[in-house]
Amino acid sequence: MFSGIIAGLGHIESLTPRADDNSTVRLTIDAGNLALDDVALGDSIACNGVCLTVVALAPGHFCVDVSPETLACTVGLDAPGGVNLEKALRLADRLGGHLVSGHVDGVGEVLRFDPVGEGDDACRLLEIRAPQSLAKYIARKGSVTVDGVSLTTNTVDGAVFTINLIPHTLTVTTLGRLQPGARVNLEVDLIARYCERLLAMADE
Repeated sequence: MFSGIIAGLGHIESLTPRADDNSTVRLTIDAGNLALDDVALGDSIACNGVCLTVVALAPGHFCVDVSPETLACTVGLDAPGGVNLEKALRLADRLGGHLVSGHVDGVGEVLRFDPVGEGDDACRLLEIRAPQSLAKYIARKGSVTVDGVSLTTNTVDGAVFTINLIPHTLTVTTLGRLQPGARVNLEVDLIARYCERLLAMADE
């Protein structure tokens, strides 16, 4: 489990097909400002909101294997570039965001990324169109994860929702690099999914 509070900005340095399975890709990631001193082989690290298992470690770097299924249903892991990083929660950690599983539900499209106010430190209005199948899980003032970042929605209209991004979030995550047309990983609130399942079972 994760909280959606990004702990470091990393960078995918290389993608290499595994020798024993060409369909699986091994990513070598520069951990950037994410400390790896307490990370061991087999630990989970969320990369752009995708829970991945550490399979190799080197000073300042770690490697993860990504399956074809994961590559097919996510974005941001198929080429070198920046990634939001978060280590898995400990039971004693503060839950600063919301409960995040690291299992991406779908890919959304950025419709708007407009400054709110003036100056270099202005907030940004982020508007995203989610897949129609996810619309029912996204509520006004509810939680949603965008590329691994726990965020609160401002408005919701069908499958389109808006978020206000503060300068701090723009600085410490990859979201500051977004632009209209970009695709982002989305994970809806776990509670919404479980409520739906419970209600469905109650009607059977």
